[in-house]
Amino acid sequence: MFRLFLSIMFILISYNSYADKNMMIGSLGKSEEVNRTIKVIMYDNYYEPSSFNIKSGETIKFEVVNAGELVHEFNIANAMMHKKHQPEMEKMVENEILLADSIDKEKMKKMAKMDKSMGHSHSNSVLLEPNEKGNIVWKFENAMNIEIACNVPGHYQIGMIAKVDIK
Repeated sequence: MFRLFLSIMFILISYNSYADKNMMIGSLGKSEEVNRTIKVIMYDNYYEPSSFNIKSGETIKFEVVNAGELVHEFNIANAMMHKKHQPEMEKMVENEILLADSIDKEKMKKMAKMDKSMGHSHSNSVLLEPNEKGNIVWKFENAMNIEIACNVPGHYQIGMIAKVDIK
């Protein structure tokens, strides 16, 4: 009986781990397939709007502006992916690529040759200095449990997260 219990627990733990690793977040969209554009303003530690209502399968162009005084990130992912990305962001701070109010883009290019994660070239994310603008076109197909978050060290932890409701 105990072995059966352990077997069931192993299967459940394995299934949950597998399900988390394969959580669907959508994919890079095509400009010609954009259904609508959403303007997003990043202030120091919050987004405007603070939540997004998106239809399943919709392709959205996000026009993102950093109106804060600090570097911020607009990252489309699930909570587990954000947590996995945060050590990369911490490493960028440790290597003085990511500073409070600027990004050393030359150092980023050099470091990315040795470690691709230092290049911050993720299709689901834009990292912006104060007063910079960036765009992401994202297709929310097979997407669930998504949140928009800033993974600059400390920002996620204090709540720089926007809710995404996919219907």
